[in-house]
Amino acid sequence: MSSFFIPYNLSIRNSLFSIRGFCNSLIVVGSLCLIWQCSPDQGLPAGDKDNGGLYLPNGFEAVVVVDSLKGRARHLTVNSNGDIYVKLRFPDSLGGNAALRDTNNDGKADIIKTFDDYQDRSSYGTEMKIHNGYLYFSSVTRIYRQKLTNDLLPDTPLELILSETERRPGQHSTKPLAFDKEGHMYTVFGAPSDACQEDDRSPMSPGIYPCPILEHRAGIWKFDANKTGQFQKDGKKFATGLRSVVGLQWNTEDDNLYAVVHGRDYLHNTWPREFSAWEGAVLPSEVFLRLKEGDDAGWPYHYYDQIKKGYYLNPEYGGDGSKQGDIDQLTTPVVGFPGHFAPNDLFFYDGDQFPERYKNGAFIAFHGSTSSSPYPQSGYFVGFVPMKNGMPTGPWEVFADGFAGRDTIVNTSDAAYRPMGLAVGPEGSLYVSDSEKGKIWRIMFKGDKAKFDSSDLAGMAKRKQTAPNIKTPDEYKDLLIRDLTNPMDEAKMGEGGKLFNTFCSVCHQRDGLGNDRFPPLNDSEWVLGDKERLINVVLQGLRGEIIVKGKSYNNAMPKLNMLSDDEIAEVLTYIRQNFGNNAAKITPQEVEKVRKQNTSAAN
Repeated sequence: MSSFFIPYNLSIRNSLFSIRGFCNSLIVVGSLCLIWQCSPDQGLPAGDKDNGGLYLPNGFEAVVVVDSLKGRARHLTVNSNGDIYVKLRFPDSLGGNAALRDTNNDGKADIIKTFDDYQDRSSYGTEMKIHNGYLYFSSVTRIYRQKLTNDLLPDTPLELILSETERRPGQHSTKPLAFDKEGHMYTVFGAPSDACQEDDRSPMSPGIYPCPILEHRAGIWKFDANKTGQFQKDGKKFATGLRSVVGLQWNTEDDNLYAVVHGRDYLHNTWPREFSAWEGAVLPSEVFLRLKEGDDAGWPYHYYDQIKKGYYLNPEYGGDGSKQGDIDQLTTPVVGFPGHFAPNDLFFYDGDQFPERYKNGAFIAFHGSTSSSPYPQSGYFVGFVPMKNGMPTGPWEVFADGFAGRDTIVNTSDAAYRPMGLAVGPEGSLYVSDSEKGKIWRIMFKGDKAKFDSSDLAGMAKRKQTAPNIKTPDEYKDLLIRDLTNPMDEAKMGEGGKLFNTFCSVCHQRDGLGNDRFPPLNDSEWVLGDKERLINVVLQGLRGEIIVKGKSYNNAMPKLNMLSDDEIAEVLTYIRQNFGNNAAKITPQEVEKVRKQNTSAAN
């Protein structure tokens, strides 16, 4: 007899979601009986015909749970009854979180509600996890929890677990969470710098030694998971040398903490004599780490090179791509991924739905690069690392691709979707959230687990070697500026355009449209407005929150005062007369005047 699913009311929903494909068994809930037969579908909903635009291994299907969420999405978690909780990326007046429920098992959320309009709502929500019956979530400055009930929306008091002492911590201030078996909570205090330079992100600015940031930032701290009202001083530093961590997870199989780490930026753009454009696009590695108490991952003195498989000195501390320095005490990565993939979530698969090879392996959501130019932007997929006892059993794999909606991503804004958060449902499906529009996919296995083998992975293995967003680019063949169909062909840009590509496009993108972290230059009041203010941004850099075209940005703009007056005039004129802009030139004399004013003011 083929499997079938009898509609049921919400009062018994929690019980039925605990079923995980038992064969030929009869389950009685009140007067309702559900007969469950052996079948590939295991009572799962149908996948979408196009799998929601995703490429997947054979036997897998995907259904779009929700096409978009107001406020978009960061991380997500799934309750034991199948309800989905999402941390909104840009909370609105109705709350910072969203709750989703599928009432008819078609895989689509038909109830969507927002909740928790909590104090100090950040415009950059981060984590969402369920632990011991509590819903934990965070902004960049605070970590909250709320006891879950049988209702979709929790109506219990909101508890403030941890607060930042800095009101606006700045860059790399996400608050991912992990929980061990002993009642501890782990979170991150990121480094408000790229490589602890004297002038953050400014070309050829030396690093500060010893780096003062390491005392209270660039690490993971351990706290009491159940204590309210904590501050950083109430925790204990667990690991250091971690510039930016967005994905953090406790592995229950080997009882260890793991993190996926963003490497530093701008090797070529800040040190063009030491590192080529290709090296700046593929290095440094984004590392996957198993962390013990006291471990050091090297920042800011070292970066990891996944090609050479070793740590090397950062150029701010005398590195040139070959010097290693003192690396004996640094923790060895589990995997070194290519540079700028942006790993933003990590989940060890503990479900039973997928084939056995996925059990206890690590799924990683690669949000995608913003700084791989002049090569294609990289990442924008979900990867998988097969593991046993906390260590890889084979090379990393591409599990799900197609989120960007195109093969070659020139600028970050080209990507239709960017995978952000990961969670596993009670029946073993993998859920993936997107930060651009708040789309959520549910990925299910419908094939024969016993027959699943390497042939079912062949298509994804080919994508790893050929997809422009995943493969390591060829230094010459994959240069985008050699594509004459590209309107941003460098040969047509003049000196100002070349300077823009070297020093500005890595953040503002080659098309000037910016991305989620850095503002656009087209029709910008900062570009088209007061000339002296614009010149000062280049000469002195910019720190703190600014509003551009009605949107808030809070990342550092490095000062480029080492450029000559002629060069600054060239690049600013290029910006003011491209990207749809048509403003007056800036002359070297105007730059000279502002520079002298700054010198006089400093004296």
